[in-house]
Amino acid sequence: MSDVRWLTDAEQETWRAYMTANVEFSAYIDRQMRRDSGMPMAYYEILVRLSEAEGRCLRMSELARASLSSRSRLSHAVAALEKNGWVRRRPADGDRRGWVCDLTDAGFAALAEAAPGHVTAVREKLFDQLTPEQLDTLREIGRAISAGLRKECEAAQAEECEAAEAEAC
Repeated sequence: MSDVRWLTDAEQETWRAYMTANVEFSAYIDRQMRRDSGMPMAYYEILVRLSEAEGRCLRMSELARASLSSRSRLSHAVAALEKNGWVRRRPADGDRRGWVCDLTDAGFAALAEAAPGHVTAVREKLFDQLTPEQLDTLREIGRAISAGLRKECEAAQAEECEAAEAEAC
């Protein structure tokens, strides 16, 4: 393993600081969402994506991509959201294999009720902790990391689509 580019001490410190902040922040936001609105952050994200879509609906494959979720994880989440009456699944128009997920009025109301607490938590624990310059840098860093992962993410999504299609046959 002589070709491994081991992390320097400074890089190791940066990596651990990033991972710690990421895990702690994600856990904090998820706890806040569950406590204040009775839903995990993943469900909130699904409701947000649907609320922003034209007609408040998306094909399940598009919703999985938009919410950064696998199809199987999304399917379980949507089933739970359906039980709450927050979303509804229906066959896609003109496509016997495709499914669409609609945000119901009750789901939109649940989202509207959860949003103030979520935004307050994000503002207090992220935006209020950083300077405007740090926020600009954080945005640039996020975009750079995502760009560096784009090919792998697209390949994984294509692989998942192929597996789902093979399973449907």
